[in-house]
Amino acid sequence: MSSSSATVYPLLPPLDPLAAPDSELIATLTRLRDMLRWCASALEHGCNGRPLYFGHGTDSAWDEAVALVLGALHLPASSGSEVLDSQLLESERARIVALTRTRIEQRVPLPYLLGEAWFAGLLFKVDERVLIPRSPIAELIESGFEHWFPERDPATVLDLCSGSGCIGIATALALPTASVMLADISEDALAVARENITRFDVGNRVKAVRSDIFDGLEGQRFELIVCNPPYVDRRDLANMPAEFRHEPALALGSGDDGLDFTRQLLEQAAQHLSEEGVLIVEVGNSERQLIDAFPELPFMWLDFEHGGHGVFALSAKDLRSAF
Repeated sequence: MSSSSATVYPLLPPLDPLAAPDSELIATLTRLRDMLRWCASALEHGCNGRPLYFGHGTDSAWDEAVALVLGALHLPASSGSEVLDSQLLESERARIVALTRTRIEQRVPLPYLLGEAWFAGLLFKVDERVLIPRSPIAELIESGFEHWFPERDPATVLDLCSGSGCIGIATALALPTASVMLADISEDALAVARENITRFDVGNRVKAVRSDIFDGLEGQRFELIVCNPPYVDRRDLANMPAEFRHEPALALGSGDDGLDFTRQLLEQAAQHLSEEGVLIVEVGNSERQLIDAFPELPFMWLDFEHGGHGVFALSAKDLRSAF
């Protein structure tokens, strides 16, 4: 009787798409489809065994490769197969290779490399002075906040902790009769917000002001206050992927439980809401801590069709009853 055993093949080390020199990549990846395939492989591989984090506008290596290549070439995000066989200029190929290396080796989020980010169907200017837009509040904007304002638009809106101004500007474009105030403690962030005000030509209805919570808004009341504040707790902040290190820490962390800012916001918000006003706030993973800290408040926690959590609404009446 003879015995047999399975053939054992040697394991090859994983191929590193970044191992080739730039000159070889630029010379051989001549078509858009070639560059897209290589970029996706490189993003999937990561750097030195460390996977990349996807979550600043994309959720996979392939989607990010599409965004990087099309963004680098200034092609519409809706571009289809008709562009795949396009021959790329040497300068275009060099730009894509450089962007891909920086994204992987320095873990810089793609929107910072491109200088732009999508939010609520709009393309905003962003850089490392502001958070990259990604709030599920975009869905509320696109619906015109109809749950709270079914018959008319709110006349006055405050985007508190406005950063790039994406929430407030998108709201102004969705609600063409609303006057919108953007408020942030960071002058650097406000500079970016003002660039976006100009970009979307909404300066007649959107203004930007420096304010530490409400201290720059004395005596002003709004029918709608929307706030995406810093809400990451100390533990989560320390363990966030490297990509988040490029975002302003001031806009992310908020104390041991992530609620330092939100506590002050809740205590003061009623003074700046109209009689029938509404406060909408994102607190992300600090949702449970907030419920435990304010058991008396009737938070309305919102559901989103396209994902996202930790966003609540409160009426001015509920806030005035509690504080």
